[in-house]
Amino acid sequence: MQPSLHTIGQAVRTARKAMGLTQPALAAAAGVGLRFLVELERGKPTVRLDRMLLVLDALGLELQVVPRGRSVPRSDP
Repeated sequence: MQPSLHTIGQAVRTARKAMGLTQPALAAAAGVGLRFLVELERGKPTVRLDRMLLVLDALGLELQVVPRGRSVPRSDP
């Protein structure tokens, strides 16, 4: 199943809340605007990939691209 922008946005929101961060705090830590972060969490289809990667990095998350039909091995810390 291919993740949607909505799914990625939900993952960002969940990770942000688990870390006890507000949207303004995460936006500042990632070096992106608050409006961008709000739109990312809502799954807006026009978000910029470079900025999304900054947010994922600030949360300690990564985006993996694999061929369809193959699963990515999970590495639990």
